[in-house]
Parts: sequence; structure tokens; C-alpha cells
Amino acid sequence: MKKLGATAIVWLVAAAWSGAQAGPEQKPQMAEDVFKNVQVLKGIPVDEFMGTMGFFSASLGLNCTDCHVDESGGNWAKYADDNALKQTARRMMQMVAALNRASFGGRQVVTCNTCHRGNRRPNVMPSLALLYGTPPPDEPGEPFAQAPGQPAAEQILDKYIQALGGAQRLASLGSFAAKGMYRGFDDQDKSAMEIFARTPGQRTTIVHTLSGDSTTTFDGRAGWIAAPETEKPVPLLAITGQDLDGVKLEAELWFPARIKQALAKWRVGAPATLGDREVMTVQGTTASGATATLCFDAESGLLVRLVRFSESPVGRIVIQVDYADYRDVSGVKMPFRWTVSWLNGRSTFELSEMKANVPIDASKFARPAAVR
Repeated sequence: MKKLGATAIVWLVAAAWSGAQAGPEQKPQMAEDVFKNVQVLKGIPVDEFMGTMGFFSASLGLNCTDCHVDESGGNWAKYADDNALKQTARRMMQMVAALNRASFGGRQVVTCNTCHRGNRRPNVMPSLALLYGTPPPDEPGEPFAQAPGQPAAEQILDKYIQALGGAQRLASLGSFAAKGMYRGFDDQDKSAMEIFARTPGQRTTIVHTLSGDSTTTFDGRAGWIAAPETEKPVPLLAITGQDLDGVKLEAELWFPARIKQALAKWRVGAPATLGDREVMTVQGTTASGATATLCFDAESGLLVRLVRFSESPVGRIVIQVDYADYRDVSGVKMPFRWTVSWLNGRSTFELSEMKANVPIDASKFARPAAVR
């Protein structure tokens, strides 16, 4: 991946930022209003457009400058320049969309990843090594129905609540402030970070990078990411749609007393294995219809993984959060380490301290200022 700075939020950008800014209005900006030379992926919000770039990257095993002109490295404006590979990508998007319309009633069944599987060219010959080799590890996240013989979701969620300290202790947790270190994908050094959170689901994370602060905020209804230009082509990015639902869920999971109300249509799938641990897989549906999968350690009952995805014109934009190192904070077990993986990056968060039920000013959850 292309190294853009300490937070290493590496997004393949198909076009250059044209200078449009996020205004006070709630209506999200569309990709073609912010970037130049957008020809196919019009009519989608900027954050979803960014996610599609990650989907291309993961599906074809390419990075930013593999798809864009060489001069785009370190120069956002050059991402708008055309080349043969970008022109091919546009034709492929149109081909896949036509195939889904003609053969699957418009359902998104075929994507770039269907054929490419992480390779620049689709592999037309079956792999004998894959056929007779060790099966790939379980990777929960695909939508499922309630599995026969499995317990009700409420039973697993109750065990989780008890494992954390019990309903009464969880209900007493109203806020926390935490400090620790952050390391992004390809970062050589860690960066200091701060987290402020307040029930039922407000959260702000500030990473102090060498090029400036990178701030992710969810105020309970809306979310934003503000970062230096070295990290992102847009100084203030509004989080929208199903991804906003996912950010809301992640914030609410820090205050799990109301976890049963966080999602709807709960169901339990077949047990899976993560590493050497058996997990119970539980799924729910967000307000906008997105799917979230929670994996609970079968023995301890603790949440060890969250997988969520949002739909896009080219495929599912997947985000995975792995939780570890649970410690006691005022009688409640809280994860002190978690890793966020997505289609074009991975970040690790490690806490050194957490203080529960501290007063937090409402300004901490206000829309952050754009970084210049």
C-alpha cells in the first residue's frame, strides 16, 4: 500500500480532490462534486466512493500507484489523470453491472472479486495446491439465517453481559476517557492517541500524528473524519449510509448494557474457529439493513470480533474489528487492544489507561474542524 502518513489510512483515489469542502448542511457531498474526472461512479457519497477504491485494491491485489499514474504518489491532483488501466476498470464496472442485470435480476452476485480473487488477471485454471491444501481459516461475516440446533441470540448476549461484569455494573458505566498508542498500516512508529466516549454511543478518537491530528467523531447521530492532507485528500469527510450505521454500532458496543437494542433480527449461525478458539457467531441487522456479525468466545463469552459491511456499486466494503486484552475498569471488563482491518488498511489501538465515569464536555463530540 502507498504510505501516506502516520495514520496510514490508505485509500486508492480514482480522481483528485477539486477543493469542495464539507459544509454545515447534512446532505452528503457526491463523489463527482468533490473529485475530478469521475465518469462511472457518480451519485454516491464521497466516503462510499473511497470505499470502492479499497474494494478494487483488495480484489486485484494492487495499490494506489499501480492503478493511477506514477506521479500520483504524494500528489492528490495527479489521481485525476487518465491511463489505460483506469479506462479498463471503467469498462469492467459496466460489464459486471450489465451481467448482474441480465443474469441475476440486478442483484449484486458478480463483482471484481468473483474472478480476480486478489490477482490482477483472473485465473482460469483451478489451483491444485488450493484443492488439496489446508482449507482457509474461517472468516465469519457472510449473512446467514438462524442455524438449526443453535441457541437463541439472547442466550449468547446474556452470557456476554455477564462475562463483562453483569447488567448492573454495565448500566453504571456512563462515560470513559482513555489514552494509548496507535499504529497504522506500514507505520514505522506508534502515535499517541486519546479516546473520549459517552453513553449511549458518542465517541471521539484523536490520533496525534507527526503531520497533525487525525480525529474520528460520532456524536450519536452523525460522524466525521478530519485528517491532514498527507493522510486523506478530503480534510473533513462525512460518514454516511450503512457505514454510519456501522460506526454507530462500534460506539455503542463500548457501552454494551443495551446491546440487545443495538441491532434487530438477531440470529445465531454455526460455531466457527478463530485461531485456536471456538466462537459463537451472532448476526443482527442495522437500521439501514446492513449486516453485522459478532463473534463471541465460546468459553469466556467475551466479544472477540465484529465484522460489518456496507454495500457499494462494486461490492461489499468490509470492516473487521478484533478485540483483545480485556481488563477490569471499575468492575467492567473492557478491551485494551483492538485491531481494525478494512480493504485497504489495518490499524492497531492499544490503551495504557482508561478512566470510567469521568465528566466529558459536549464539545468533544462536536464536528471536528477541517485540518489544514
